[in-house]
Amino acid sequence: MWLCLSFIIGIFISSTVSIPQLLMLGFLILGILLISVFWPFGKLRASTRRKQLTVIGFCLIFIVIGIWRHQSAELRILNSELRKFNDLDNEISLTGIVSTEPSIGEKSIKLIIDNPKAETKEDSVVLDGKVLVTSPRYPEYKYGDKLKVIGKLETPQIFEGFNYRDYLKKDGIYSVMYFPEIKILARGLGNPLMNTLLSFKNKFKEASQILISPPQEGILEALVFGDEENISKEWKDKLNLTGTRHITAVSGMNITILCFLILSFALNLGLWRSQAFYLSIFLIIIYILMIGAPASAVRAGIMGSILMIAQYFGRLSAASRAVVFAAFIMLIFNPLLLRLDVGFQLSFLAILGIIYLQPIFSEFLKKIPNPNIFPIRTTLSATLSAQIFALPILVYNFGQISLISPIANVLIVPFLAFLTILIFTFGITAIIFFPLGFLLSLPTWLSLAYVTKIVDFFSKIPFMSLMLKNIHPVRNILTLGGISNGVHWLWLLIFYLILIFFTWRLNEKQKLKFLNY
Repeated sequence: MWLCLSFIIGIFISSTVSIPQLLMLGFLILGILLISVFWPFGKLRASTRRKQLTVIGFCLIFIVIGIWRHQSAELRILNSELRKFNDLDNEISLTGIVSTEPSIGEKSIKLIIDNPKAETKEDSVVLDGKVLVTSPRYPEYKYGDKLKVIGKLETPQIFEGFNYRDYLKKDGIYSVMYFPEIKILARGLGNPLMNTLLSFKNKFKEASQILISPPQEGILEALVFGDEENISKEWKDKLNLTGTRHITAVSGMNITILCFLILSFALNLGLWRSQAFYLSIFLIIIYILMIGAPASAVRAGIMGSILMIAQYFGRLSAASRAVVFAAFIMLIFNPLLLRLDVGFQLSFLAILGIIYLQPIFSEFLKKIPNPNIFPIRTTLSATLSAQIFALPILVYNFGQISLISPIANVLIVPFLAFLTILIFTFGITAIIFFPLGFLLSLPTWLSLAYVTKIVDFFSKIPFMSLMLKNIHPVRNILTLGGISNGVHWLWLLIFYLILIFFTWRLNEKQKLKFLNY
C-alpha cells in the first residue's frame, strides 16, 4: 500500500509543480542508497529502523516513477502530431473510425475519431491522438463507422469558470472540429464485442424509452448506464440543487448489486462457486466497458473485484487498501486523471469518507433507528461522510453547497438498491419478452416517479443551496489571486489537511473507546 501511495504522490507532485530531472535523479539515487545500505541482508531479525529506512527507499523510487509517468504523459501531448494541424487557416481532410459510442444531444452529436489519417498533398499520414467532431443531430453516426471529415482543426477553448481544454485533455483529445463535411466510407468496423454490447445497451434504451416517459426515463438510463443525455438541463439543475446528482453516476452500489445478481443466477444454474466467481468478474468487466468505463465505475469494479478475490481465497480484505490499489491501477494507465478529472476525484474522496467517517457518524447518530427495510442511520451517516470529504472539491469546482442534501439523500438512497434491481429486471425482460416488460414498466415508473417527486419538491425550497461564487465577501476572503469558482487552490489544500487531521483524531478516539471497553 505504501508503494502505491508513493506512486500516487509522485503523480500529484508532478501535476502541481514542475520537477527538474536533476531532482528526480537525486531522489532515485537516495532511494537506491537507502535500500542498499539498510536492506536486512542475511538477518533474520532486522531492526525496525532498518526496515523502515528500506521501505522509505522503495517509496522514494516509486515517487520518482510516479513523476516520470506523469511527465511522459504530458510529453506525449506536447509531441502529438495532431496538435500541429490545430488553428490553421486551411481545412484538413481526415479519415478514421469512430472509436467510442457517440454522445447524442438535442441538436448535435459528438464523435471521437482515434488516430485519424490526414490526407496531405504529398501523402497520407496517421496522426497520433483523438479528434472530437461535433456534427448536426442527423444523420446519425455509430460506433465503428469509418468517416471522412473535412474541416478546420481547433484547439479546445478555455471558458470562464470551465477549462474545456483540460477536460478533454484527460481523455487524450487535443483537437476539436465543429460541423465539418462528413462522408461515411464504411460501417461496422469496430470491435465485435463492443458492437454486441452497444447493441444490447441500445435495445435496453429503446425498450425503456417506449414504456417509460420522461423525466423518469432519463433517470433510469443514468442509474443503469451513467448516461445523462436524456436528462434535461432543468432536471440536472434540480439534481445539483438537492445534492443528488451522484445517483446519475454508476457507483459501487450498482457494481455490488450486479455482482449479487450474477452470482445468484450462476449458482442457481448449477455452476460451481469457482465458476460463478470467474463469470462474475468477467461480466463486471463487460458491463464497465459497455457503459464507457467512467471513473466511478472503474474504481468500483476494481474494488469489487479485489474484495471478491479476497473472499474467494479466504483472505482478509481492507477497503482502504482496495481504494489505494484501485487508484494506483487507474493512474498507471492515465496519470492525468488525478488533477484533471473531477469525477475521479469525487469518486475516491466519497468512498474514503465512507470508509473513515461513517463508523464515527454511526456512533454519533446511534439514537436514530436503523431498520433493515429502511436503514435511516446507515444512509444518513454514509451521506454525511461522503459529502464532507467531497465538499471542498465541489466548492472549488462548482462554487455550490446544497444544504438540503442529507435529507433528500436519506429519502432516496435506501430505495436505490431495490430500484436498480427492478430496472435491470424490467429492461432485460422487455428485451426478451416485451409483454411481460410492459407489465413491469408500471412498478418501475412508480419507483422512478418517487425519486423525481422528492428531487422536484426539495429543489423548490428556497435558500437551500448556497452559491459561494456569488457571495462577494467570501470571494474576497478566499481568492488570494487565482480562483476557480471563487476559491483558491491553496484553501482547498488547507481544508483537506484540516479534514485529514480531524478524521485521524476521531478514529484514534474510536480505537481508545474500544480498548477502554
